[in-house]
Amino acid sequence: MDMHPDSGNAEAKILTRRGDGIGWITINQPEKRNAISLAMWDAIAAAAQDFALDPAVRVVVMHGAGGKAFAAGADISEFEKARANADAQAEYDKRSSSARQKLTSMEKPLIAMIQGFCIGGGYATALMADLRIASDDSRFGIPAAKLGIAYGYESLVRLTALAGPAIAKEILFTGRQLDAAEALSHGLVNRVVPAEILETTVIGIARDIARNAPLSIRASKIAIDQIAGDPSRHDREAVEALNRACFDSRDYAEGRRAFMEKRSPQFIGS
Repeated sequence: MDMHPDSGNAEAKILTRRGDGIGWITINQPEKRNAISLAMWDAIAAAAQDFALDPAVRVVVMHGAGGKAFAAGADISEFEKARANADAQAEYDKRSSSARQKLTSMEKPLIAMIQGFCIGGGYATALMADLRIASDDSRFGIPAAKLGIAYGYESLVRLTALAGPAIAKEILFTGRQLDAAEALSHGLVNRVVPAEILETTVIGIARDIARNAPLSIRASKIAIDQIAGDPSRHDREAVEALNRACFDSRDYAEGRRAFMEKRSPQFIGS
C-alpha cells in the first residue's frame, strides 16, 4: 500500500497518514499503553477534520502503536490538574467530546483496529467507530468504578446499544476485563482474528469500503446511525435526500454501466 507520513502533533503522539483511499490515525504513546492526553484529543480532532475534508480519503482506520494497546483510557498523570474536580472535568469533557464529535461527524466509515488493551476512555473511543476489528489477544474493560468516576453518557448509550443493559451493567459494576472472545460474544467487536493477520484483515476491509460508492456508504451510515440513535434526532427527510442524491449521481450511472460491461466500477463520489 502506498502510504506516506502525513502529520502529527508537536510530540508525535498522534500520527496520520493516507493512501489507497484510507486515512490512518495512530495513537502513539506506547510507553503509556497509548493513554490519551488532552493535547492528544486536540490532535485527534484535527486529524478527523482533515480527513473529513479530503475527498481522496474514503475510510478512516484508528489504531494504537506498539501492538500492546489500542488505548488504555485517559492519561491518569493529568488527573490531578486536568480532572481534579467537577469544573476541571467539564473542561476536559468539552475538549475530548469535541474530538469524538469530529470522529463521528466525518460521514465516512471509521474502523477501530484493536490489539492489546482497550480500556476505559480507550474503549469509549473505539465505540465511536462504525466497525471494531480486534486481535485475539485484546482485552476490554471500563474501570470507572475502580477510580471513583462516572463513564460518559454518550459512551454508555453506545455500549448499551451494542451489549444490552444487563451486560453493560456487569461491565460497569465489576470493572473487570473481558477477553476478545467474550467481547465478540457480547457484540462489543465485529470480528476477532489472530494478531498476526489483524492489519491485513483491516486493510482488506478498508479497501473494499474505499472501492464502493461514497454517496451510498454515506447514506447508509447516516441512516443506520439515526435508526440506532436517539429517536428525537431522527431526520427522515435528510435521509431521503441522501437517498435521492445517490440515484441522481454519476456514480449510479457508472455502477449500471460497469454491471452491464461486467467490469469493476470506478466511483468518484458524485
